[in-house]
Amino acid sequence: MAKVIPDGIYVTMVTPFTDDNKVDYKGVEKMLGWYADRGVDGIFALCQSSEIFFLSFEEKMELIRFIMANLPEKEMTILASGHTADDVLTQQREAEAIASTGIDSYVFIANRFAKEDEGDDVLLKNAAEVVKAVPNLPLGVYECPYPYKRMLNPKVMRDLLEIGDFQFLKDTTCDVAKMDEKIKAMKGTNFKLFNANSATLLESLEIGANGFSGVMANFHPELYQDLYQLFLAKDPKAELLQDFIGFYSVAECQIYPVNAKYYLGTLEGLGFGFHTRTRNPAVEFPRNRQLEMDQMWRLTQLWKKQKMHG
Repeated sequence: MAKVIPDGIYVTMVTPFTDDNKVDYKGVEKMLGWYADRGVDGIFALCQSSEIFFLSFEEKMELIRFIMANLPEKEMTILASGHTADDVLTQQREAEAIASTGIDSYVFIANRFAKEDEGDDVLLKNAAEVVKAVPNLPLGVYECPYPYKRMLNPKVMRDLLEIGDFQFLKDTTCDVAKMDEKIKAMKGTNFKLFNANSATLLESLEIGANGFSGVMANFHPELYQDLYQLFLAKDPKAELLQDFIGFYSVAECQIYPVNAKYYLGTLEGLGFGFHTRTRNPAVEFPRNRQLEMDQMWRLTQLWKKQKMHG
């Protein structure tokens, strides 16, 4: 029986770097344990949060091999992308290589299948060619906002199912009505919608979304798991927790992923710095921004403490 991607919380894994701009593998290993300890259902590796457009193909391969070789004992579903090349042949070759590392699903980036001024016919034609490289693996698709944001309509979703075993959609519409259209189009299939937007998460779960896969799971994934479980239990406290995580999700508009690396490395004690290849923390992450992260961290601890005491 073909594997089906489970519902739940999928963290978009960031890549820690050393101060001399190399992947910090000690940091990667600590992050894997931290994610597992906080109950995430899976990891979306080699995604935009991982800075894949700023990693060489060799670095991507080394990173995903390291992740697969150092997973904690807790079983987690591992999704990975790395889909950044422009031409179909390179996309095929790289997808085949990454898929061969033992991941549970390969995730394509929608905007890599067609240029911004090209239609969905081009997207589907190119998708059909690239998908041939990974014939025996569940597939995903991500509406990545970089280098441009290409949204998928319900018809394209159904057409993708004719091309391959698509099971995971990382939806970035931030629009519950549009999510509802997609969910209805995917009804009766294994294609599942995972919302990347925190503010709409509870509403999206109520209309049939299958979980969360967004950047804020790098800050307090245990709260997202709590919200998901409260939703499943029909517990009214879900609305209160939604208010908290929704409001604090404005952090992703701050200076991500620098702030996530500060939160993980400094506040959560994982011991790595907040160097990135995409932003300049010396200019864009002054003390007041750090204080905002400090305050969110303390409020997260307060929620967890209150939960423990009922």
